[in-house]
Amino acid sequence: MSSANTQAAADIAAFGIALPGKMQAAVRQAQDSWDASGGTLRLWNKDGALWTGRGEGKWLGWLDIVERQLASISKFKALAAEIREDAFTHMLLLGMGGSSLCPEVFGATFGKQPGWPELLVLDSTDPAQIRSIQAKINPARTLFWVSSKSGATMETNLYMQYFFDETKKAVGDRAGHHFIAITDPGSRLEGMAEKLGFRRIYYGEASIGGRYSALSDFGLAPHAAAGLDTERLLRRAREMAEACRSSRAASNPGVALGLILSAAAAKFGRDKVTLLCSKPLVHLGAWLEQLLAESTGKQGAGLIPIDREPLLRSGRYGKDRIFACIKLAGDRDSELEGSIAALERSEQPVLRIVLNDLYDLGQVFFQWEIAAAVAASVLRVNAFDQPDVEASKAAARELALKFEETGSLAGESPVLEQDGIKLFADAENAAALLNNGGTLGAAIRAHVDRLRPGDYFALLAYLPMFRTHEEKLQQMRATILESKGAATVLGFGPRFLHSTGQLHKGGPNTGVFLQITCEEAADLPVPQQKYTFGVVKAAEARGDFKVLAERGRRALRVHLGKDVSKGLDRLRDLICAAVAH
Repeated sequence: MSSANTQAAADIAAFGIALPGKMQAAVRQAQDSWDASGGTLRLWNKDGALWTGRGEGKWLGWLDIVERQLASISKFKALAAEIREDAFTHMLLLGMGGSSLCPEVFGATFGKQPGWPELLVLDSTDPAQIRSIQAKINPARTLFWVSSKSGATMETNLYMQYFFDETKKAVGDRAGHHFIAITDPGSRLEGMAEKLGFRRIYYGEASIGGRYSALSDFGLAPHAAAGLDTERLLRRAREMAEACRSSRAASNPGVALGLILSAAAAKFGRDKVTLLCSKPLVHLGAWLEQLLAESTGKQGAGLIPIDREPLLRSGRYGKDRIFACIKLAGDRDSELEGSIAALERSEQPVLRIVLNDLYDLGQVFFQWEIAAAVAASVLRVNAFDQPDVEASKAAARELALKFEETGSLAGESPVLEQDGIKLFADAENAAALLNNGGTLGAAIRAHVDRLRPGDYFALLAYLPMFRTHEEKLQQMRATILESKGAATVLGFGPRFLHSTGQLHKGGPNTGVFLQITCEEAADLPVPQQKYTFGVVKAAEARGDFKVLAERGRRALRVHLGKDVSKGLDRLRDLICAAVAH
C-alpha cells in the first residue's frame, strides 16, 4: 500500500471505521475530489451550488446555530426555572417529523429527571394511540408543546384542538397557560397561540429546515424544560462543529462520514445504512432515519436507513449494506459487540461511534447533519426539500376535504377479501399479484417473491404504536430477513410520512411495500371538525398508497379488522407460509 493510502486508512480508522481495501481507495478518491473543490469551505460559506444550485444556500442556518444558542443560553435557563416552579408532572409535545423526533430522543433516552416533568411525544392520528397518551396525563398538571415550523401541519393543529379542549375542561380559562408554541415567525400557529393566550412562543429560523432543527429551539426548548443541562449539550455540539470546519476531509468527522456513506452507495451499491444502536441509544435511530431518508431520498437516489432490524449472522448479509454502530462508552452488550466483530471479520464496512455519555448526543446530531448534507451533495440531490412528502400530504388533504363536503371518504373496492382481511392494490400491482384470481396466501407469497437482490422490504403500519404490535411486526421482519436476505424497514403511520416517506417515493425503486391498515374499534372526534381522527388516519394511508402507486412502486395494502392483534397474527402466519413455500 502506498504511503498516501496508508495515511487514508489511518485517518478512517481514527473515526472508528473498518472498510474493505477497495472501498478505502474509493473513499480516498472522494476525499481528494472534495478537498480539491474546496468542498468544506464552500459548505461553511453556504454555497448552494454544492447541491443543485436551486436555492439550497438559504437552508444552511443550522451550521452556526450552536454559537447563537450558546449566546442566548439564559433563555433556556429561565425557562427551566419557570417550569420547575410550576410543578408540572408531564410535558406532551404535539408535532410531526422534524418537530417531534429530536424531543422524542431526549425524552426517551435521558428519561424523567427527578423533580421535573416527564417528556412525552404524540405524533400519530391513530385514535387508540391518542387515547393511550391521554390516559398517561392529567391535563391540569401537563404542559403542552405545539411544535410546527410552518404552523400549518395538519396533524399538529388537530392535536392542539383536541388537547386544548381537554385542558379547558380541566382548568377553564387558564388553558392557554398550559401551552407553549414552537414555530417560525409569522406562521399561522403564532397567530393562534397569541389568540388562545399561550404562555410562550419559541421561534424557529427560516434558514433551518425541520430535520436539521435538533439544536434549534425545536429541540432545545423541550430539552431545557425537562430538566436537562442544555448548555452542556451545546458545548459538546460546539466541539463537533469546530472539528467539522477542518478543510481536510479525512480529518473532518462530519465530512468524512458523509463521503464514506455516499461512496459506499454510489460506487459499491451499499445504500442500506444499517443502524446498530446500543440499548441506551435505541431511540436515536428514528431521528437518523428521517435525516438520511429525507435528505438523500429523491430523484431515484438515496441512502436507505435500516433501524431496529433483528440481527443476522454476519455471513448472511448481502453486499448492499454499510453498518453504523452507535454506543455509549462502557456498554456491555455482548450480542451487539459479537455481531460487530463478526461483521468486521467478514469485511463488511463498519462504522463505530462511541459516546462518552448521553450529552455527546449534541455531537452526534451535528456530525450526522454535516454527513447527510455532504452525502446529498455527492449524490447531486437537494438535501433540504421533500417533494414527495408534500405530494402525500396533498393527497391526504384532498381526501379529508372530500369528507368535509360529502360526509364520507370516497368508496374503494378490495381486489381480494378473505378471512376478514381485505387486499387493495392499483391495477398494475393487482395484475402482478392476483393474475385475475388467487387466494390471500397466494397474493402475499407473490408479493414477497417480488424481492430481488439489493431490494428492501417495507412494513408500513397505520396502527397504534403499541409494544405488542411492534413485536409481531418485528417477527415479520425477521422472517423476511432470514428467508430472503433482504433488508427490512418498519414504519408506523402517519409518523413515517414525515420521515422515510420521502425516500419510499422519491428514492431508488428498490422497495417492496406492504401497507397495513385496520378498522377502528373506537374512533375519536376532532373538535370543531366534521371528520374524526380515524378518518384523518385513513385519508393519510390512502394518500400515501396513491402516491406509491403513481411512482410505480411495488405496493400492496392489507386491511385488517377491528381486532388488530388477531389480524397481525394472521398476517404473520401468511408471511411465514409465503417464505416456506
